[in-house]
Amino acid sequence: MTYPVSLAVKPEVSGYFDEATNTITYIVKDPDSNHCAIIDSVMDIDYAAGRITYDHADALIAEIEERGLTLDWIIETHVHADHLSAAPYIQEKLGGKIGVGEKIMVIQDTFGKIFNEGTEFQRDGSQFDALFKDGDTYMVGNMQGFAMYTPGHTPACMVHVMGDAAFAGDTLFMPDGGSARADFPGGDAGELYDSIQKVLSLPDETRLFMCHDYGPNGRTIQWETTVAEQKANNIHVGGGKTRAEFIKFRTERDAQLAMPKLIIPALQVNMRAGEVPTDDDGNPMLKVPVNGL
Repeated sequence: MTYPVSLAVKPEVSGYFDEATNTITYIVKDPDSNHCAIIDSVMDIDYAAGRITYDHADALIAEIEERGLTLDWIIETHVHADHLSAAPYIQEKLGGKIGVGEKIMVIQDTFGKIFNEGTEFQRDGSQFDALFKDGDTYMVGNMQGFAMYTPGHTPACMVHVMGDAAFAGDTLFMPDGGSARADFPGGDAGELYDSIQKVLSLPDETRLFMCHDYGPNGRTIQWETTVAEQKANNIHVGGGKTRAEFIKFRTERDAQLAMPKLIIPALQVNMRAGEVPTDDDGNPMLKVPVNGL
């Protein structure tokens, strides 16, 4: 597929790092209007206390209001396993449409069974306002964005490209961080390699923005790189590493990794577009499937 890349359009990108989950959320502003999008918002949770707050989201809302921006989109690059989305909270305050990849239905079906969700849990993606297919376009003010299907980490991962900026989700990390794991249900190391190659087929000058950074070897947190830098220096796929080499490394590495600390609440919330599930009395309630993951 040919994607409608427009390097002449240079959106204003502001990154917001959440230290608790090592997540970077973005406000992406159309350079020719006061319209913007949010990529991968974070809702705060004290899991041990069962307490949810919105400090991170409130900071985004305040920034958008102070700058006089109009929020068109709240985009999820995928169903995150390491943080909870604040999309509905932000939408209630600022409007905008919540969008995710159409393969969310695969995630909902898989984890609906793991969490023993009843028939009232819709598995058709209807909790979201838009379900993106590969190559789908949308507008942020006067700026066209498009969705690139990049499975492997999960079956529903998308990279979103707006002008000369691409938001990689968990498909790639910074060059010294490599790539995301591929051992979650529905993940596949070979698919992840192919998806990374698709991203690296974008023009070399394309700015790449990461969803996470962990400061390997004690360096300061970073989240912006380029396609050219990734092709040359990414420790997992750069320098011409083959698909077979990547699959072998990724499979062996994933077998050593622990589950993300927030995977149980994150999946339940994020497959519902950021809504916290409730019990029969309407009270917010999360489940813990024993030996289910």
